[in-house]
Order: sequence, then C-alpha cells, then structure tokens
Amino acid sequence: MTASTSLKTRDGRFGYEASGDPASPALVFLHGIGGAARAWRGQLDYFADSYRAIAWDMPGYGGSAPLASVSIASLADALVDFLHAVDAVNPVIVGHSIGGMIVQQLLAQDPDIASAVVLAQTSPAFGKPDGDWQKQFINARLGPLDRGETMVQLAPSLVKELVGDDPDAAGMVLARDCMASVPEATYRATMLALIGFDLRHALKEIAVPTLLLSGSKDNNAPAPMMAKMANYVPGCVYVELEGVGHLANLERPDEFNAVLWDFLMDNHEISGPES
Repeated sequence: MTASTSLKTRDGRFGYEASGDPASPALVFLHGIGGAARAWRGQLDYFADSYRAIAWDMPGYGGSAPLASVSIASLADALVDFLHAVDAVNPVIVGHSIGGMIVQQLLAQDPDIASAVVLAQTSPAFGKPDGDWQKQFINARLGPLDRGETMVQLAPSLVKELVGDDPDAAGMVLARDCMASVPEATYRATMLALIGFDLRHALKEIAVPTLLLSGSKDNNAPAPMMAKMANYVPGCVYVELEGVGHLANLERPDEFNAVLWDFLMDNHEISGPES
C-alpha cells in the first residue's frame, strides 16, 4: 500500500487525491454530498497496488472550483472534464450517493465511457420538488442552516443520523471532518440539485459490468429500493451489507473494499495486475 497524495489538475479546476502507478487501470471514486476526496483514502491506499486509484473533490468541494449552476447534468459534464484532465481512459467508476447519480447521468450521455461502474448507496430517482417526502428530505437538511447553524455545528449530528451499527471509529472522525468542511453554499446547491433527478428509464440501458451496493440500515438509499433497482440493470451484481448505514466505505472499510475487490476480480477484462 502507498499513501494517497493531494493533487490539482493542470488547469487548477479540480482538486483530487490519488495513489498507485499512473500506468495502471484507473479506478475513480465519487463522494456524496457530505464528503470529499479524502473520504476515500481507505480505498485509495487499498487498491493502489493494482490500480491508479483516484478520488475527485466534486465541484465546490475541497480543492475544486464551484460550478456557476449545479445540477446532476452539469456535475456529469464536470466529471467528463475531470476524467480527461487526469487521463482516466475507460475507468472503473465508483459513485456513492449523489456520486452514483452522476455515474448514471454519465452513462446515459456516453454508455461506453466506463469499463465498469459501482452504484453505491444511491438511487435512480429523487422525484418531484412538490412531493411530501422530497420536501421533508430537503427541509430536514437545509432547515438548520436557515436557522443560523453552521456545517461545523451540524456535522456530528448529520453523520450520526447517516450511519448504522458499530461504525469504524476512525472512519467516523473522517466523516465528521468531511461534513464540517463542506461550504454552506455548496451543500445547499448540491442538495437542491437532487430535485427532479429521474433516470429510472435508463437503468435497462446500462451495458457495462455493474455492482449495486446497499446497507441494510441506510435510510437515504434503502436496501429494498436498491434491490428493486438491481432488477432493472442487466446482469448486475447486488450486495447488501448487513448493519451498515449510508457511509459504507467509512463505516466498514474492510467489508467495502472486499466487496469491491471481488467485483473487480470477477470482471477479468477490467481488473488490474495481480498484487
């Protein structure tokens, strides 16, 4: 294993962390709304022996410049630019939560851009802005900010609500740090970008090896919903992690890494050299 390094693209537009030989196959990680590139350090180090493991800071996060207008489509366009900037050709892409939505949008635009994908604790749709569940979801997350609280103040409770049983202590420290570091404007804009997202019709068109990963204690992307989602993705692998909430790679890094490794090894055309 090698420690990941914090980097910037040449144009200065994106911050990211990476580990592994640049000549190895690219394995790209996309974080969620409360995350950052560094949330994936446990994966960047684990997969560095076989892959060029890369995690971006989504626009507006960490070292990445914000977008003028944030939507799932504009984030997918930014991801294309990022992949070009880091020379990630035909990568495996792992998207968590909104990152998984960005992956779905990317595949809808360019079905062959990835060699395989992982849709981790995500959804094919968020729904209409006037839906009761949607309004409650947004209000629960933005309401405290409207009342004057800060991301630093909110981070401990936000993370606690996301996780399941007996999460990894170090992972929780990192999760809280990532959440606390999200700029309020970015958190608001990215949360609102969820509204109206719906690519359920495109699931049947996904034509690359796909892993769907859920947690049995995940209330944001419930396991039964993801199991149903898996029925529409041709030939996909579906794995549910027992007792895990919404932050699988931080709650149970060893389990997450093992599931991802098995998926990669079962798809020999995309796996890296033996470590």
